[in-house]
Amino acid sequence: MGQNVLEFNAFLRGFIAMGYLVAGLFFLRFYTRTRDRLFLLFCVAFWLLGMLRAAMLLVVDPMEQHYLYWLRLVAYLLILTAIIDKNRPKQSALRKLR
Repeated sequence: MGQNVLEFNAFLRGFIAMGYLVAGLFFLRFYTRTRDRLFLLFCVAFWLLGMLRAAMLLVVDPMEQHYLYWLRLVAYLLILTAIIDKNRPKQSALRKLR
């Protein structure tokens, strides 16, 4: 029973990693069409999250590896930075207000 749970857990981690990598490909496609920095940062963040999940498959006990959580924090900060950057007023809009 215990081995089946470990195998299923590894399967789910691989499935989640694949999902993150595919989402990153979608954002890369949107970036190549629009050249919007939001999509590029989202692409990098999702690829980082996908690589993190793949790395969790290779580590014996991922809960004990604190550096994996630092990578997750970096990915979330990239997403937050992209959203803040997208919603910041443009320089031309600031000049119109003056």
